[in-house]
Amino acid sequence: MIQLTTFVFNAFSENTYIVWDETHECVIIDPGCYDPSEQQKLTSFIASHGLKPVKLLNTHCHIDHVLGNEFVCATYKIPLYMHKDELFTYNAISQWTAMFGLNTQSIPENKVFITEQDTIRFGNTELLIAFTPGHSIASVTFYHPGQRFAFVGDVLFRESIGRTDLPGGNYETLISSIKQKLFLFDDSTLVYSGHGPETTIGYERKNNPFLQ
Repeated sequence: MIQLTTFVFNAFSENTYIVWDETHECVIIDPGCYDPSEQQKLTSFIASHGLKPVKLLNTHCHIDHVLGNEFVCATYKIPLYMHKDELFTYNAISQWTAMFGLNTQSIPENKVFITEQDTIRFGNTELLIAFTPGHSIASVTFYHPGQRFAFVGDVLFRESIGRTDLPGGNYETLISSIKQKLFLFDDSTLVYSGHGPETTIGYERKNNPFLQ
C-alpha cells in the first residue's frame, strides 16, 4: 500500500510530497523546502518514519517547486528526475531568485531525464508518467492507475488551472493536456496539485469552469 504526506513550504505555499510503500523506500516530489526550519521538517519526518529516499521528482521546474532540490539531492545523495525540456525553465532560476530576493540555487548535476515512455520505480511501486505541458514547457504528471492518484504539479487545481503567462506557458496546450491526458484517468482519481487542496478528476470534469 502506497502512503504519502504533504508539506506546504516557502512563501509561495507550494505542496511538497513524500510518497512511500511497505519497503519504506520513498520518492520526494517537488521539494519546496527553502529555509532551515522547512528543511528540518522534511528530514525529521523522513527519519522518524524510517524512510529511505531514493529519487527526487520534479513535475516542472518553476522556482517554487525546486527551492529544495539542491538540499535534497545533497542530503540523500539521490538523483533528480525531470523532463529534459524543463531545463529551459530551470535555467532561468537565477533570474527568479534575484527578483524575489532569494538565495541562488544550483541545478543538481546528477539528473535523469524522463519521458512518458518511462516508469518511476521505488520499492514495490511503479509510477507512470504523462507529458502534460502548458503551464510550463514540459510539465509531467506522475500517476498510479491502481491506487488512482496523480501528482500534476501546477497543471490542474481544484476548480482552476495553472497560469500560462510565464515563459514556456501556453493556454491551448494546457487545456489539451488536461482533456487529452488527465481526463483519461478514472473519475475517482485523486489529484494532488502543486498548491492548494486535493481534488478528483471527476469533480474537475463537472465543476472546473475552465474545462466546460
